[in-house]
Amino acid sequence: MRNSTRSGVDPFIVMDVMEAARKAEEAGRTIIHMEVGQPGTGAPTGATAALTQAMQHEPLGYTVALGMPALRQRIARMYGEWYDVDLNPDRVVVTPGSSGGFLLAFTALFDSGDRVGIGAPGYPSYRQILKALGLVPVDLPTAQENRLQPVPADFAGLDLQGLMVASPANPTGTMLDRTAMGALIEAAQGQGASFISDEIYHGLEYEAKAVTALELTDECYVINSFSKYFSMTGWRVGWMVVPEDQVRVVERIAQNMFICAPHASQVAALAAMDCDEELQANLDVYRRNRALMLEGLPKAGFTNIAPPDGAFYVYADVSELTNDSQAFAAEILDKAGVAVTPGLDFDPQRGHTTLRFSYARSSDDIAEGLSRLARFMTERGLSKAKA
Repeated sequence: MRNSTRSGVDPFIVMDVMEAARKAEEAGRTIIHMEVGQPGTGAPTGATAALTQAMQHEPLGYTVALGMPALRQRIARMYGEWYDVDLNPDRVVVTPGSSGGFLLAFTALFDSGDRVGIGAPGYPSYRQILKALGLVPVDLPTAQENRLQPVPADFAGLDLQGLMVASPANPTGTMLDRTAMGALIEAAQGQGASFISDEIYHGLEYEAKAVTALELTDECYVINSFSKYFSMTGWRVGWMVVPEDQVRVVERIAQNMFICAPHASQVAALAAMDCDEELQANLDVYRRNRALMLEGLPKAGFTNIAPPDGAFYVYADVSELTNDSQAFAAEILDKAGVAVTPGLDFDPQRGHTTLRFSYARSSDDIAEGLSRLARFMTERGLSKAKA
């Protein structure tokens, strides 16, 4: 059968790394996972308990397309608690993960052939979803001096119909402060481009609270998820906040694309939002892991990194070590038993000289992974650590 030109999307390289790691484990090796952006913890116990209770008393069929009213109200209340934003719950749309949110946002806002700016390095599925929808992703190469976040000069005169930003970002973990976020919103709106803010890593911050675009404007789409801070990756439930005049537009698309987000996941998500003690304990693990990474990676020889403000990643420039990050990552997996992600996933032009390290697993795993990396780099004669 023939395939559409839209189907010619690139593979998600980290998934290929995961598969190679799985095969190594199947062969009896112990692999330290620094490749995948997935919490090592599961859903909060309060979430699973709430779902168990619900399953005993209700069939868990369809919900309305916009999501359970109680969940939408609780999400709106969170914006008051976290950001002092008074949010109308009618603007909240529950989605099948943030991926469902991207599909809804891109479909609602853009026509075929429209150009959407995305920072590079950035989450690779932005680019591939845009392509699959017949849209044109426009990479905006970011600079070290801007902490690998886009600035207005990066897209001046590019005739964009949309701008997508992420803070904290994947793969860098860097964040936009209020001034930087405001400048991007103003520049995008000044050229008639819709502004979309990916805030999936909010809650995973270490020194300063992340800024939501909703603090600065109502004329934006905000996308978030229960996958990261709430530790519910496999549950596939997230949310969007859209302007009031966009709600019915998104609702109609959601009705036809998804019917609704999974009812069971929505029940669990609602309960998860009140599991603060457990969620903060998870954050404490990431905080320890971040400190381990910022000390251990330079000692191992990975010295050119952007210290992350949030999320659970470190992005390293390895241009002094290799010109082929994919082959280098494969060698690290083979020789050190540590799975890491080549930067080509995040930056097709410059990613051949970068790696992403995730520190979402247990602190013991992170410490062991760093020890293996240091040993590998020493054996390869690449370590810059001083005796």
